[in-house]
Amino acid sequence: MAFFYVSSFLGLQTLGKYHLFWPAPRFQQLFAIIFRLHNREHVKSFITTSQSAVPVDPNTTHMLSTKTRSERRDGEKREGMARGDTSSPHPFSLFSAGAAKRRSKNQEEPFMISKRNGIQPPEKPLSVEEWEELREEFKAVSKFEYVMLEQMIKYNSSIDVAKSLLSMVATRKGDISYNLLVKYLALCIKQEQLAEVFDVFDIIKLRFKTLEPGAYSLLIKGLSGSDRWREALLLLEEIKKVMTPSKANYGDCIKGALNNQEINLAYELYHEMLAKELIPNLDTLQAFFDTGKCVKDDQLKSELLGILLYLRENQIYPGETLMQSIKLWFESIPGEKWKGYITTITNSGKCPVCNQHLETIHLNEEEYNILKAKIIKDVIQGTDVFRKTTPQELEEFRNFVENHPPYDIVIDGLNVAKVSNRRSESQTLLDVVSHLAQKNLRLLVLGRKHMLTGSPNWKRPIVAATQKKADFFFAENVSEDDPFLLYATLHSGNHCKFLTRDLLRDHKACLPDNLTRHLFFKWQRGHQMVLSHYWPGKRIKFQPIPTYDTVVQTTGDTWHIPYDEQLVERYSYEVPTKWLCLQRK
Repeated sequence: MAFFYVSSFLGLQTLGKYHLFWPAPRFQQLFAIIFRLHNREHVKSFITTSQSAVPVDPNTTHMLSTKTRSERRDGEKREGMARGDTSSPHPFSLFSAGAAKRRSKNQEEPFMISKRNGIQPPEKPLSVEEWEELREEFKAVSKFEYVMLEQMIKYNSSIDVAKSLLSMVATRKGDISYNLLVKYLALCIKQEQLAEVFDVFDIIKLRFKTLEPGAYSLLIKGLSGSDRWREALLLLEEIKKVMTPSKANYGDCIKGALNNQEINLAYELYHEMLAKELIPNLDTLQAFFDTGKCVKDDQLKSELLGILLYLRENQIYPGETLMQSIKLWFESIPGEKWKGYITTITNSGKCPVCNQHLETIHLNEEEYNILKAKIIKDVIQGTDVFRKTTPQELEEFRNFVENHPPYDIVIDGLNVAKVSNRRSESQTLLDVVSHLAQKNLRLLVLGRKHMLTGSPNWKRPIVAATQKKADFFFAENVSEDDPFLLYATLHSGNHCKFLTRDLLRDHKACLPDNLTRHLFFKWQRGHQMVLSHYWPGKRIKFQPIPTYDTVVQTTGDTWHIPYDEQLVERYSYEVPTKWLCLQRK
């Protein structure tokens, strides 16, 4: 079976005398319902039309997002701005898992109901006439049968209901389109209706010489969990002829191999996907650990420990189910007496279970110099589209920094000034700068020139008072101050902190490789100060800066594995707060 990206629509034409082509009696049972073609005298050939086939994920349906991409981006920018609950007794935690979700819970927009969401599949099969009546009721819905089958996938409708829908389509149109057949296959796979999957697969093999990625993925998923799992490997090879298979394709084949005790084959597939720089799904890794509980083999043990090191090197956090599988595997290793505990780590970095101190979050000298060089080259001097400043202004700032002693804290002035809506921005900034200046720290405040013009928000006497407590650099009003913030902080040395609620994700994304991005995130969490409490005229408090790194780590007799809690929604820039501590007694 060849492979291609579908640029045409493959119509499954009416098939008379279907029993001549379909070898198993089940085909007669299935497609007698679908096609109702008992009286046709010949088999029509397959045709193509202009519609494209769309890959279907068996676990998902098309749903409207509650926010557009631009709205989400705008919401992220607002994270550093003031809200009415700034005096809340709950501390602000920028990088902890679930923090962003909690911050945005009051800003969610109403879900938009579409015509598609208003359709619910019937609970029992309908006749052709009943389907036609329902289609007429939703005549405003384009491609009624596609939307209906998507909803059947969403609501996990009975296979018989789906068959009755296809029967109506075949009667009305004289064929079943490729897309519709693939959606039916998705429903069969979701319900693990293996006999139906086999039937559709055999028909597809017979009738279609070329398929697209979505159909291959569905077939691999459906076959890999059955006794015909080796056929999924053949489909994987077909994909490899023209493109790199997906991590889900590899994962399904790996699980098929492990389920059938072909462990060496599973290793080969796993290392092949890593060589292609594919990051395995967590359920693929879980399959290895679940197998390890039952198979006592030194090579498998070595592979599993290698997976843990892979998680560490790539800053991947297991979910709660994978964590439990890791825990049970360690505890099942003969003669080693491992015991796992769920815990949280104190701010000092000490594990309360084993009293082990976790690895420091602070970069060593070599790491710091690597990061500093990369930031200057790729973000400040490079083609960072988020820089939004001129070479002349940047050069002016560099001269400014180099002609001053190293700073202890670099402050994003506008970001800090907007932390509260209870005072003017100039007064808020003065309060925070005054609080830090009492500790005899060298401070640099980054601002913009409009702060000097005098306005209700920026009163000249208050700005002048703040300038007596810290050095200021005022950029052009259209400039982005993040590059200045990064440069001044890194130039001042590893001791220097920076104060902002901005997450700097755009600049992190401009870094060239995973190692540098990892160093940046580690440096950021170890150096970024965040104002967690601000009561005007009363109290200023900063979020504690962690002292330990949130990655998988081991001392030989202990393992500490941060993991994602099942019901906590963690954004990509956040880190888990729960840990698995494993001790060898």
